[in-house]
Amino acid sequence: MGHRFMLFVLYSGYKRKFMGDRKYPSGNQSGNAVYGMGFIGAVIYFISTATGFWMGVLGVLKAIVWPAFIVYKAFEYFGG
Repeated sequence: MGHRFMLFVLYSGYKRKFMGDRKYPSGNQSGNAVYGMGFIGAVIYFISTATGFWMGVLGVLKAIVWPAFIVYKAFEYFGG
């Protein structure tokens, strides 16, 4: 139950901060959805593979910047 509650709290804060409390949001919401789902997946992955508390904290920080890892690996792969 602890992990589920923590994920709910993180997602609730993310939703309020980045999506706001708008009834009818405008703009490109699909990008927010992709980032949000990626963030949740990354948090679950990094926490589940953490070997200790501080590795779990580092995992949450990594989950926040997961798009940077993807771009870095893409440039590394394609030689950019």
